[in-house]
Amino acid sequence: MEITEADERHIPAIQQIYAYHVLHGTATFETEPPGEAEMAARLKKVHAAGLPWLVAVDGGIVRGYCYLSLYRERCAYRFTLEDSVYVDATYQGRGIGKMLLSRAVGWAEARGFRQLVAVVGNSENTASLALHRAAGFSITGTLRSVGFKHGRWLDTVILQRTLGHGDATLPESTE
Repeated sequence: MEITEADERHIPAIQQIYAYHVLHGTATFETEPPGEAEMAARLKKVHAAGLPWLVAVDGGIVRGYCYLSLYRERCAYRFTLEDSVYVDATYQGRGIGKMLLSRAVGWAEARGFRQLVAVVGNSENTASLALHRAAGFSITGTLRSVGFKHGRWLDTVILQRTLGHGDATLPESTE
């Protein structure tokens, strides 16, 4: 399994993986799968922010992806990122999410970010919760019944992981 930076050629596979989760799962609260053009725009936005969008490629086929985005747009949040991880439904449970998230955490720590947040769709999403806990995240809260999808109310679970020195020291640059 190779972990590499995503580019335009990966968009069709990324779109298909995400579309499956939109249509059949509760990890995302989107209800209509975005097309390839929208996924390409999202990739471009992540890259324009100087952040990574990683893909796990096995035998030339994308089996999963992970990207980091700004937790919030306001300046005070500039040391905090949010992760998103999606794995091909037929390849779940093989450690792909763990490899992707580990690489993303390392990337963020190497660049001086201090906190990483995960917003997990649905409190019953045990695979994502276990993935994040194994990567050092702790649950910081649950927003009850904030989403409605597939005919039922869904929670959002917020997890957080300290990166590097966290809040124990000031960042090198506060500007």
